[in-house]
Amino acid sequence: MLNLTWVAFFLTFLVWYNIAAFKTTIAKALGLSLEQSDTLLLCNLALTIPARIGVGMLVDRFGPRRVFAWVLFFAAVPCLIMALSNQFWQMIVCRLAISCVGAGFVVGIRLVAEWFDKREIGMAEGIYGGLGNFGMAAATFGLPLLGAMFSKTNGWRWAIGLSGAVCIVWGVVYYLCAKDAPPGREFKRPRKKGALEVTSRGDLAGLVVMQVPMVLCLGIMTWRLVHVKFLPALASVPVYVLLAALLVQQIYKILHVNASVIRGEPVPPEERYAFSQVAILCLCYAVTFGGELAVEQMLPEYFENMFKVSVAIAGVMAAGFAFANFIARPLGGILGDHLGRRPIMIVTLAGSAAGFFGITLIHPSWSLPAAMAMVVVVGLFLMAANGANFCIAPLIRKPLTGQIAGLIGAYGSVGSVLFTTVKLLMGPKGFFISMAIIGTATFACCFMLREPGQKPVERPSGFAPTFPAVPVQSEVELA
Repeated sequence: MLNLTWVAFFLTFLVWYNIAAFKTTIAKALGLSLEQSDTLLLCNLALTIPARIGVGMLVDRFGPRRVFAWVLFFAAVPCLIMALSNQFWQMIVCRLAISCVGAGFVVGIRLVAEWFDKREIGMAEGIYGGLGNFGMAAATFGLPLLGAMFSKTNGWRWAIGLSGAVCIVWGVVYYLCAKDAPPGREFKRPRKKGALEVTSRGDLAGLVVMQVPMVLCLGIMTWRLVHVKFLPALASVPVYVLLAALLVQQIYKILHVNASVIRGEPVPPEERYAFSQVAILCLCYAVTFGGELAVEQMLPEYFENMFKVSVAIAGVMAAGFAFANFIARPLGGILGDHLGRRPIMIVTLAGSAAGFFGITLIHPSWSLPAAMAMVVVVGLFLMAANGANFCIAPLIRKPLTGQIAGLIGAYGSVGSVLFTTVKLLMGPKGFFISMAIIGTATFACCFMLREPGQKPVERPSGFAPTFPAVPVQSEVELA
């Protein structure tokens, strides 16, 4: 099940990032300006945010087998259309559709959580995430080589089209071979549909507030489309109104699903969990995975311009950043399993923030190996943090794992959209400095994390909660 699933995840990321290494090539072929080319990269991230929320709900309801197969079948369509596109608007539509494919990551988190227990969950999720995320590296250095085998001018079309065709094949394999849960174990579904369930009024307020940045990112995307004259300014008004209505509708769903919390009805002890832990993991993922996505998209062009190398060499240099996934993400999960998930989260966030400051020091006078080494070190910390994150998330509340992973994953895309926007406004130097500052603030928030299974000790009103020395058994252990 793990092997079937990481390959599916690998293919979704291969498709999601099949444009990064061809950015300058496509711009020359279609006569795109720098702003139009940058907007394509932003479109590549935009709809991942609502897609991850939606896919998280679908996987909890219908099961990973069917949902992952649907995602793979869908991924092939915009890839094949993009391979035949000759207009900027066609590319925009295709990249917006492909941005939804990035939601496939959420599906595997739930499936892996079903097949592995608490003692191995970090290692299993780390292997899933590490090998799957390598799809980014394969897209960055593999697809240009594949395209060169067909044509120097239209090789990018062959590479993008073939990446979609492979998704169809594996979608069939996954649908026929995967299973939602081990034999004899029930695949638990949430009691209510439409929004994430929380267990206190404070958590409910936090969940409502966390909807705002996600809709804000969609507003930023609309603004960019107006700025590059893809949308007339007047046409953007109904889009903004629609986004506002979407926010109101989402808040209504949250309040409706959690009406019993608003009324103050007691929540059974086995259903309680601290949403604050989910919120902290969302912030961490926005910095680590969001930073990873944003950096992965801009590094090939950044190295191409700084060191005056070819597209292929720049792609290989940038791939070192994603190549760290092979080691770092599984390592972050394994260390979390054995040394404690909270300490590993703190250490990896500290290294990530320091690494972003380090990248700002890269200069054309540096040798290519030195620049690649710096990038790989930063990638190691970022991806180890991703592994540590998802050895915590599946243990928070089992029946809600898809929705929790969807929310955390959506914030990864929120981070990437915001960081990419900063890059457009402030350039590469401001981009890395802003990531370093936000990473430092997130590192401080990690000290409020708890080890999964620990719950606050009940105290009379007026006393601050403390934590017990003996961890409470997880759902997996009780089962």
